[in-house]
Amino acid sequence: MKIKGLSGHEFVKNKLAILAGLTRLRQICDTPALYVDDYQGGSGKLEQLLDLLQEAADNGRHVLIFSQFTKMLDQLQAGLQAVGLTNLMLQGNTKPKERLAMVDAFNAGEKPFFLISLKAGGTGLNLTGADMVILVDLWWNPAVEDQAIARAHRIGQKHQVDVYRLITKGTIEEQIAKLQAQKRALVDQVLAGTQDKGSLTNEEIKLILGVQ
Repeated sequence: MKIKGLSGHEFVKNKLAILAGLTRLRQICDTPALYVDDYQGGSGKLEQLLDLLQEAADNGRHVLIFSQFTKMLDQLQAGLQAVGLTNLMLQGNTKPKERLAMVDAFNAGEKPFFLISLKAGGTGLNLTGADMVILVDLWWNPAVEDQAIARAHRIGQKHQVDVYRLITKGTIEEQIAKLQAQKRALVDQVLAGTQDKGSLTNEEIKLILGVQ
């Protein structure tokens, strides 16, 4: 869909489709495989993330990896398994008993990597076994990112915790990163996808897409 040049009425009429398009653009920043069926190409972000995790494994690090896209967690898990690295994974459908068992296993050092859906694991977890946190994709509301990072900064934490945010160069993620400081009140609306879409104005969408 061509955004530049749309009238105010056309923006209102197509706003849901535009917001859905923003989500697709963000998925592609992780890997086109999240959107393109039978995609066989590469992903710079996924490759660099796997390199970072291999280095973390070599240095005995214990890492929390957050993504808001469960399919990205699946892609990452497949990549880890391909090189013989083990992980735990928590998603929205994980049962409470399994959730607690995985938290205990991670904090005990049984497996070095814990893949977590941002919505499922952003609150309520005590993961002091971690000494590294990776945010795979940007979340426009800094409070949500802070909640995820706080899983490692709980009472009893004895390690320094390093935090990485992965941003794909030359994509909408760079614009998101710039807008975080300027548009903190807007960020959760776009990325939540289902919350109060009508409150995002036409001008704000243009600003996000860089078409003003």
